[in-house]
Amino acid sequence: MTATALPRIAPGREDIYRARYLIAFVVTLASVLELVDTSIVNVAIPHMMGTLGATLDEIAWVSTGYIVANVIILPLTSWLSDRFGRRNYYTGSVILFTVASFFCGHAHTLQSLVTWRIIQGLGGGALISTAQAILFDVFPIEERGVSQAIFGMGVMVGPTLGPTLGGWLTENFGWPMIFYINLPLGALAAIGTWSKVPEPQHQVARTDHVDWLGLALLIVGVGSLQVMLERGERHDWFASREIVVEAVMAAGGLILFVWHELRADHPVVNLRILGNRQLGAGVAFGAILGFALYASVFALPVYLQTLLGFTAWDTGKVIFPGAIASAATMAFSARLAQRVDVRPMISFGAVLFLTSMWMCAHFTTQTGMNDTLLPMILRGVGLGLIFVPLTNVAVADLHPALIPQGTGLFNLSRQLGGSAGIAIVATLITRFSEQGRTALVSHVTMDDPATRAWLFGVTRRMQQLGGTLAEAQLKAERVLDRVISGQAAMLAYEKIFLMMGLVLMGSCVMLFAFRTGRTAGSGGAH
Repeated sequence: MTATALPRIAPGREDIYRARYLIAFVVTLASVLELVDTSIVNVAIPHMMGTLGATLDEIAWVSTGYIVANVIILPLTSWLSDRFGRRNYYTGSVILFTVASFFCGHAHTLQSLVTWRIIQGLGGGALISTAQAILFDVFPIEERGVSQAIFGMGVMVGPTLGPTLGGWLTENFGWPMIFYINLPLGALAAIGTWSKVPEPQHQVARTDHVDWLGLALLIVGVGSLQVMLERGERHDWFASREIVVEAVMAAGGLILFVWHELRADHPVVNLRILGNRQLGAGVAFGAILGFALYASVFALPVYLQTLLGFTAWDTGKVIFPGAIASAATMAFSARLAQRVDVRPMISFGAVLFLTSMWMCAHFTTQTGMNDTLLPMILRGVGLGLIFVPLTNVAVADLHPALIPQGTGLFNLSRQLGGSAGIAIVATLITRFSEQGRTALVSHVTMDDPATRAWLFGVTRRMQQLGGTLAEAQLKAERVLDRVISGQAAMLAYEKIFLMMGLVLMGSCVMLFAFRTGRTAGSGGAH
């Protein structure tokens, strides 16, 4: 750091400045643990079902409970930090997350596992938005982009690493190990945060008043919305009374929550800051970014494993180069964002993401691992060009004391956008597959010479393997049915990939709502 930047360091915070990269490491480590645990359990669900004697619908609460608790606590992190002190709250959250991880691995019943997963989610919810607020406070504004690049690497790598790491640990050590691995890393993060993380430079006046009504409405509204998104596809959405009830509770709770918080003297979530045009546009764009990020992270592994027969480890090897490309791009974009208007950079990132999804839309059931390398790298570079600049520019107009509230709302929008993206994509895969199958079956009939020739050839091969002619014909028809289903699913994924690219590209119109494209030197720097 040059001498000209030193005057920007507040008196008495020189030690904090010297420890800034260590602080960045420990809070990013804690955030990665939280993100990995969002997806790591998915590959272990069949093993949990066998051990705990649970149905698929019951075991799904292991994932749903964690995410619902996570989403509920996200907008509260700023208020809780102000009330209990940021270092106390953040360190306590890391400890709660780590202790709950131990009891998750030690659980012998479904009820116990779900309970501790909810507690783990309550601890983990603070680890992302509060980490960002800490980094904004610890790093001087000239290095803010670098700090968010370090953090962004964890955010990008975490969701990618979860399924791969979970599959490897489950296959080699059993499903409890996916929770036990958090213990040493969580202890390291807790010690580091307690010893190094400072209280915020810009203190907020604390109040003993608790907005209990706002808190209750938040839990009902956001919690019901998240449960609806998690369970909607399994229950055929509004054909299920459960989903209808959850939708009504979500709509009613959120409307009343917004109305109450805008009128309350001491709101539990300060929604008034969304009146800041810069933050409002950033939160809206963040929801679309969450949709693209989480929906693509969901769709790609499902495609690779169900249609191409890849293992969890193979899937990880396909996705990992993109995560590395994203991390490298963030380091570059963080420095560039300090000197230029970031809106063209974000737009170019969206173009690269669209290009990646367009290439994925040309995948087939014969696609190999090497064919996926370039699309995954382009996807990683595109998201890397978007994440850090968007995060920084969204809060650029906020006073430093309001940044924790801004990052909490930004992360909430990204998480809800991701949940909605996963729910929408899961539904559309089913619907598009049914449409594709209907279209293909209409052309694959016994009146078609190519179909008759194909069935005749397969039947002969089946007869050569043994069995009667009738048995061989039945097997050939089953093979044809699987081929049609596979091709129909492939058509569905092609539409899904292209849709994700177009949605993110279209969201770039929100960049016109930004007052400035500069990440430094605006309101947040004063």
